[in-house]
Amino acid sequence: MGRRQRAAVFLRFYLDLPEAAIAEALGCRPGTVKSLLHRALATLREHLDEH
Repeated sequence: MGRRQRAAVFLRFYLDLPEAAIAEALGCRPGTVKSLLHRALATLREHLDEH
C-alpha cells in the first residue's frame, strides 16, 4: 500500500475526516480520495484473505 493510500485510510478511519477534508489535506480532488480509499481497502482485504 502506498504512502498516500495509508494517509487517506488514516485520515478517514482514524480521524474520521470527510472526503473533502482528506482531499484538502492531501492536495488532491475528492474523486482521487475515493480512488485511494477503494484501492487501499482492496489491498487490505487481499491481505486478510491470505491469512
